[in-house]
Amino acid sequence: MRLIDEQYLRTPFYGSRQMTRWLIRQGHVINRKRVQRLMRTMGIQGTVPGPHTSGPHPGHKVYPYLLQGLDLQSANLVWSTDITYIPMATGFMYLAAIIDWYSRYVIAWALSNTLDHLFCVSLLEEALGQAHPVIFNTDQGSQFTSTEFTRCLSDREILISMDGRGRALDNVFVERLWRSAKYEEIYLKDYQNVLQLSQGLKQYFHFYNHERPHSALEGATPAEIHSANEYRT
Repeated sequence: MRLIDEQYLRTPFYGSRQMTRWLIRQGHVINRKRVQRLMRTMGIQGTVPGPHTSGPHPGHKVYPYLLQGLDLQSANLVWSTDITYIPMATGFMYLAAIIDWYSRYVIAWALSNTLDHLFCVSLLEEALGQAHPVIFNTDQGSQFTSTEFTRCLSDREILISMDGRGRALDNVFVERLWRSAKYEEIYLKDYQNVLQLSQGLKQYFHFYNHERPHSALEGATPAEIHSANEYRT
């Protein structure tokens, strides 16, 4: 699963078939059925749509993508969220984060040992306790199409946007955050337990927000850009 996670960051368009081929070329004895099971456990899939891609819960409403061609001029206009698999020395966790698109500022984050939607709802409520965006963007995962999650947004008159199926770049800023967090923190530390992981991520996200210069922000930090360019309704 650690190998799949690392390769998925490099090639998010790999489905189970291509991932199996890649693992075999690395010398591992594995079949596609096992790779499919592991990728389901990790909550990932190839970003190229096809007959085996997973979809939202059949009873949940899916919202249109609202960010095509949008020119952001300030923070708190668009927030986005996603979930990623976090390998540890023994076992694994799931990490969710909410990020501001304009400033790349991490508004809030949370860990869970399951992909249940409730930890995403709790994370959303924590973030909305700080500010409200105009648009909130997610993928079509069942955690984000759940009634509890979308109600938190609609009750506050926040516009809901969802990525198209197989559209990896629709949520590109969160994907870049995962790449940075894993290569700069998680893969380097091999955390032994959840407490160490939580403490490490707390330090990393503070560093990411307040100390790490961001090339896309012309060397400024996300916190500097966020505080100087907040949009208030």
